[in-house]
Amino acid sequence: MASPSEPLSRDLLLEQLSDALLVPTDHAEMAALLSDLCTPAELHSLAERWQVARLLDTTDKSYREIHDDTGVSTTTIVRVARFLKHEPHLGYRRTLDAVKSRQNKGARDVR
Repeated sequence: MASPSEPLSRDLLLEQLSDALLVPTDHAEMAALLSDLCTPAELHSLAERWQVARLLDTTDKSYREIHDDTGVSTTTIVRVARFLKHEPHLGYRRTLDAVKSRQNKGARDVR
């Protein structure tokens, strides 16, 4: 492990951040952590990307329609679409599927 004065590798920094993001156990705790970690502009950008990912996943809207509805730039929409559909990370895909699964489970539990 690097000493406190040595810069950490990008991979180690991402691993440590991922560990921290796994700690909050509810929406309030996560909101508090994200508010501490990110500037308001960064939070807004993250929220916009998530909104775009959800729209791309659940609607047949064109990029232009998503832009018109949300105000998100088409450049951002294209980037989200590329990561959602073509990149190997599968972060958007796995998370969208997990959220849908939780929502479906919640709907079944209400019945």
